[in-house]
Amino acid sequence: MKSGRESDRSFSSHMQTLHRRLLHALNLGTRHFDEKTNKWKWQCANIEVQKNVLRSISAILDSSSGDARAARHAIVKESVADILGALLWILQCKSEALLTMASNVAVKLVSVLPNTLLQPHILDLVYCLSSLLSSHQVEVAIPCATALNLVISNLSATSEKEVMEALKETETSIRIVGNIKDFAEGAKKIEYFEDMTLLLSTILWRWPPSRFPVFNDVILMKGLANMHTRTDGSIKLVLLKLYTSLALCDSVARKLIEDGEIFPQMFVQAMGKSNPHVVQIEGFRLAQCLLRSQENCLKVVGLCGEALVDAIIRGMRETGLSSKKIGNNHGFLSVEACQLALITRWAGDHHINFWKKGIDKVLLNLLIGNIQDQLSEPVLSMEKQITMAKEGLKANYNFGLRSYVWDILGWLTIHCGENLNPYTHGNELCINLLITCACLSFVDTLEKWCRICQKDIDNHFQSEPVSRAVLMMIHSPCNTISSHTRFLLSDLLKVKGVPCFKSLIHTLDYTSSLESYGSFDKLQLVINLIGLLCLSSLPQYQRCLVESKGIKAIVLLVKRCLCNDIHVERHTAGLERSCCCFGEEDWEGSNVLLFYSLLGLTEILHQCDLLRDDPQQFSREVTNIRAQLVSKLNEICSNNSFSPGVRWYVSYILTYFGCYGFPNKLAKRIGKSLNKEEYSDMKLVVANGDCMSVHIVILAVRCPSLLPPQLLPSRKSTEAVTDKFVGETMREVRLSSHVDYEALVLLLEYVYLGCLHAAEETVKKLKILAKRCNLQPLLQMLNRQHPKWGTPFPSYNLTSALGSAGSCFSDVMLVAKSTELVGWTCNICSDKVPHMHVHKVILQAGCDYLQGLFRSGMQERQLKDLR
Repeated sequence: MKSGRESDRSFSSHMQTLHRRLLHALNLGTRHFDEKTNKWKWQCANIEVQKNVLRSISAILDSSSGDARAARHAIVKESVADILGALLWILQCKSEALLTMASNVAVKLVSVLPNTLLQPHILDLVYCLSSLLSSHQVEVAIPCATALNLVISNLSATSEKEVMEALKETETSIRIVGNIKDFAEGAKKIEYFEDMTLLLSTILWRWPPSRFPVFNDVILMKGLANMHTRTDGSIKLVLLKLYTSLALCDSVARKLIEDGEIFPQMFVQAMGKSNPHVVQIEGFRLAQCLLRSQENCLKVVGLCGEALVDAIIRGMRETGLSSKKIGNNHGFLSVEACQLALITRWAGDHHINFWKKGIDKVLLNLLIGNIQDQLSEPVLSMEKQITMAKEGLKANYNFGLRSYVWDILGWLTIHCGENLNPYTHGNELCINLLITCACLSFVDTLEKWCRICQKDIDNHFQSEPVSRAVLMMIHSPCNTISSHTRFLLSDLLKVKGVPCFKSLIHTLDYTSSLESYGSFDKLQLVINLIGLLCLSSLPQYQRCLVESKGIKAIVLLVKRCLCNDIHVERHTAGLERSCCCFGEEDWEGSNVLLFYSLLGLTEILHQCDLLRDDPQQFSREVTNIRAQLVSKLNEICSNNSFSPGVRWYVSYILTYFGCYGFPNKLAKRIGKSLNKEEYSDMKLVVANGDCMSVHIVILAVRCPSLLPPQLLPSRKSTEAVTDKFVGETMREVRLSSHVDYEALVLLLEYVYLGCLHAAEETVKKLKILAKRCNLQPLLQMLNRQHPKWGTPFPSYNLTSALGSAGSCFSDVMLVAKSTELVGWTCNICSDKVPHMHVHKVILQAGCDYLQGLFRSGMQERQLKDLR
């Protein structure tokens, strides 16, 4: 056997021989200086010389193939410029006799040589290969597509922009789309379709602007839909890859889902076990792109929710199976399934399906291995459960999947509503073991982070998901889960709890006042804050929180987050290349530190409220920033760019400053009309004769309980209500003697402005009236009930005023300039000209121009046309 040194000498000698042959072949051609590129270029019109050059290039590439060191050999590096120059010339000559051979050499070239060696010549290669994609010779077009796909797949970030510009200039996407449509009409090889489709998917993945135009090609999409019935695994794979690249555009994803059941069924079937692993993996990736919005997710759940959950559960069980690495393949089917299982972050019927299909057992197996034999006992003591969990976690089984497991577990437990108790569908022992595993990992995390030493934290980015999961379990609407989590934490922290809690407060106090933050500092802030929130939910730590520096630290964090000093995002895998996202961020929002700080402030306020012996503790901490804080909180609450969770907790915090409800910019303008005679059409009169001027349409939309039954469209037809209403410019409604005038004024303030300001003693009266009027969001704030995780933020929406709820109370019409429209009817009047029944009070609040118009004399033209 030859030694390594002898082998290297032998290889070098062989490469030198091949290099001499290449130089000899190249010398039979000529070189000229290209002034445009400022480079020397090889050229030769003799086909035999060209063929000889191609053979010499192919021999060098064959010798370098499969050996990374060989591909970086000095001789190979020296030859790259000559090889590429000659190959590009031969390809550009477009000699039919040599094109097939040359295009196959191009595939070999980009497959063998490292991207770093090709980098200086990438653009020349892209222009040349793109021009040959439409070749009538299938044997040329296919390898050119393959080579170009390899070039684009391996692009570096620095060269991506210029290559995309080159593809745009050469209209490469249009050419490929044309080729795919030609395939559908002709009789070309199936490999032609596969390679062209794969190349198109790679371009679309890299180049967002091309996605929607490609999707808008009706003929192309129809041709692709016709290919769904093909059973070939390779065809399924390229189709799924193309749809995945298209679905990175949120507009395309929405339209694909809107087309009905056929498409969702296609990608759900692709995730089935009857398909090869590479097809299943791509099916999961497509589903992840399509279901990244709540709207799309709930639509698909409605169409084929059970089959979708079945596929996810089956994929999560495939922990021991991997597939060959293709493209950006993550390697394991279970990873893709776990990523898709994060659709649990939205409430919906799929949660019931997950519990019915045994998600608890699947998650437990991912954490601590196959424990079916140990679960045979119907009852296990808590000590035994803790021992089992410790041993399983110590084995580090599927450690790379743990962050997914914690996220999924957290979402499943936080979305347990009144109609969903996981213990009804799941295995009680499994669920308890999952809680035990999470609490053990969380306590271990806290103990490590309390050392405040970065080198002590192994895999520290695993710490946030488990901490967050425990916080969600504590806040779970399922009392059994919430109480069991608290009980376990109390037991596990019996010895080290108080020192750990004090250490968290000390560290939080220190890190919250740092001038700048690295990624580790931000993570430490989040972990410490979540830890503090979890422990403060236990009675034994609550007084310690109020009496410590915890309030000061959290108030400071809130202030800094509101001033944009600190921003910490959770990383969402797989969305880096997405575009046109209208959508929805998670309930917590993009700045998780702001969310957790507000949640912490909420807990502190709640504890201060409970510990009446020290009610001024919170006030002392916020005295200096009170005005600024309240102003900023009001601003956040009325700003739609903040997440629902952030706005909910802001609303809750504002109740401690005497503000109840949900401030809104439009409502602020509408509120100016409250108790003003202008445009009002009703007076609400209480027993002592005091009254308030209001607008029926506002009450009909925002608080119909204050209207007399005869004015409710739901009780009578719209025509009947209109007949009753027309002709009366002002109605007077006398309220029950039980209605307190002060409470009524505040309630109307909420109805018009979206929020109200009240002292504690008045709130008690208001609660009774709010309950009778069924204003649940307001009642929740008056009672200072914690927001339920995932609940949409109450909106100030007057759109229904254009429908049956308010159109019968219209005081002005907007009429189109067109003549009568065939088939157009109005449920309020008999006018055939298209028009809308609208309301001055709303129009003038939303449009200064119309406000001026009404006040210039139009207020006297009741129910007249506004053309």
